[in-house]
Amino acid sequence: MEYFDSSRLNALVLLVLFCVFVLAFIQRARSGGNLFIRRIAGLNAIEEAVGRATELGKKVLYVPGIMSIDENQTIASLAVLSHVAGLTARYGAELDVPNKDPLTFASARETVKEAYLHAGRPDLYSDTMVHYVTYDQFAYTAAVSGTMVREKPAANFLIGSFYAESLLLAETGQASGAIQIAGTAEVAQLPFFVCACDYTLIGEELYAAGAYLSREPAMLGSIKGQDWTKAAVALVIVLGAIFESIHIFPGLKSWIGIN
Repeated sequence: MEYFDSSRLNALVLLVLFCVFVLAFIQRARSGGNLFIRRIAGLNAIEEAVGRATELGKKVLYVPGIMSIDENQTIASLAVLSHVAGLTARYGAELDVPNKDPLTFASARETVKEAYLHAGRPDLYSDTMVHYVTYDQFAYTAAVSGTMVREKPAANFLIGSFYAESLLLAETGQASGAIQIAGTAEVAQLPFFVCACDYTLIGEELYAAGAYLSREPAMLGSIKGQDWTKAAVALVIVLGAIFESIHIFPGLKSWIGIN
């Protein structure tokens, strides 16, 4: 009986390399090291959007997606929510966070409360800022869309995991004249956000945004570990193709997974 499949050795090497990179960067972040993550346009526009809402005397609407707290996109969204709530606390803008999932609702409420406390403005916090709407997908969409039409928030944040409701929310917000910053890793929903929103965090940019804004060592280390692993894999693939073409280390190309 064969206990080790040598043909899968490349997968083992990749796994070990990934774990080493992630753990090393997490440790570096925890020790106070500066880990650079490229800032993107959507992040730069967050303060502008909250500032515009403050000037107009209108609310900031933050929709943290429709999935529960066990979804990675929801966790990344809550990191962005913490940053947005800190800005609304500092500027004195009104914040509205409607929720579909009960667990996300509880986490979002604690996130906003902590952000207001950290900003030194616990007096501005109210439990009504973060509220539960309904678990039904399209009833929730209708309720949030109604808020956009009736109250016309100056800034809409659609950050998290979205499905069929993405275009309905984005189009309604666009028609109400709000600045819209969206972000999701759901590939099928990205075109709707790109078309109807001012700024869109595409795919992995959502996770990078959460890591950049929160500066959480585990998130920063994971992002940097992924980046370095991708760079290492790309380098090995290029070297493998070159070595195979000039007949150095025969079989290397197939070992790294190139047919």
